[in-house]
Amino acid sequence: MSNVKDIPVKALDGSALDLAAFSGPLLVVNVASKCGLTPQYTGLEEIAKNYRDRGLTVVGMPCNQFMGQEPGTAEEIATFCSTSYGVTFPLLEKADVNGDDQHPLYSELTKTADDSGEAGDVQWNFEKFLVGADGTVVKRFRPRTEPTAPEVIEAIEAAL
Repeated sequence: MSNVKDIPVKALDGSALDLAAFSGPLLVVNVASKCGLTPQYTGLEEIAKNYRDRGLTVVGMPCNQFMGQEPGTAEEIATFCSTSYGVTFPLLEKADVNGDDQHPLYSELTKTADDSGEAGDVQWNFEKFLVGADGTVVKRFRPRTEPTAPEVIEAIEAAL
């Protein structure tokens, strides 16, 4: 498995973003504005604020692959996230997390199995990947696992 932090990504505004510039762990999540799980933005922002000073960075990647639940432009996504949920963590350029056009970041992330031992495709919006400070994926949480669930917090604490 390669270092996730070495994979080139772009910020929502199209500028290059160097994941290696974040020295601590990352919580990478595919996000969407029109999903039943969209309220998870609240928990993600809570984690981002609570753990920022300890080195954790939450990173969201908008994705429109699941029933077209992220149809917006970069500007619309940015406005929605800041006005609806007060999102302060970095958002990446909208991309595919599964399939032929899968972003290289997700090609690497999805090699990691969840607690049931299942790796492979992202199941839905708000699947979470905890990446250690060294760039290796340490834990995978399926979409329905809330960002503030005890198992997520425990894994973040261990990664810090």
